[in-house]
Amino acid sequence: MTSTRLVVSLPNSEVRSWLGEAPEGVDFVQWDLSGPPPFETIDIVVPPYMGASTRLASLSMVSAQLIQSLSIGYDGVAETLPPRNVYANAASVHEASTAELALALVLSAQRAIPDFVRAGERGHWAPQVRPSLADREVLLVGYGGVGRAIEDRLTPFEVSITRVATHERSDERGTIHGVASLMALLARADIVIIAVPLSKETTRLVNEEFLAAMRDDALLVNVARGQVADTNALVRHASSGRLRLALDVVDPEPLPQGHPLFGLSNVLISPHIGGATTAMQPRVKRLLLEQIGRVQRGETPLNVVLRS
Repeated sequence: MTSTRLVVSLPNSEVRSWLGEAPEGVDFVQWDLSGPPPFETIDIVVPPYMGASTRLASLSMVSAQLIQSLSIGYDGVAETLPPRNVYANAASVHEASTAELALALVLSAQRAIPDFVRAGERGHWAPQVRPSLADREVLLVGYGGVGRAIEDRLTPFEVSITRVATHERSDERGTIHGVASLMALLARADIVIIAVPLSKETTRLVNEEFLAAMRDDALLVNVARGQVADTNALVRHASSGRLRLALDVVDPEPLPQGHPLFGLSNVLISPHIGGATTAMQPRVKRLLLEQIGRVQRGETPLNVVLRS
């Protein structure tokens, strides 16, 4: 079968540099969706990594076979994606890095690393006896690619992991509980990790009732989306000292200067950097080249999550 010559738009020169020489039969062009497209037909459009959903209306000016996101999450896309488009997310790109950060947040919070950093800045030697990660009960809420990657990295730390997804099912590791069991499971957990996609069902999932069901001094880790949690409820439970928080995502983002979450010693915040590592480059390259090959061969693309 003869390969079809493709036009692929990339959002910036950085992503273009990641791919190296264009595959045979492929022309790369640069378009960040902020203005008119360079051509009326672009076979594969790669939107910018951040803030892409606000620019998707520009796709109404172009005919495309595939819109290939650089993000795993696609919240807000269905509402802004023009008709007659196929949208794929970046599953396989960010799972490893996001899982690394989840583990780093857990370890930092459990072993009081921020306390030691603050003490060191003051020139103080401040030893503490802290809760281990070993022997803790971990509740993993969300069991897609990121959830599985977190589980893989947590398992060697001698923890007990309970998994929750939308529907109950079983796999080679045992039971995956349905979300209907979530509230009953919260009281058993020392550490609760949120790794769900943002949807109508998961918006404000972590609310007053959810937090009240957690045991005293439990740790909540959120590497999903900020809107999954009720910020006011987070502030109430953290400021009372009852719960500890480790958050890569917040609502709003960025948090305004002086926000109460910033001033709490039992809250650790990273600025939404779950996928922002050097691991992104080779994984983006691998995914984009695979998608280009599939479109050339007339095969179904990977990771299609929406058809508008």
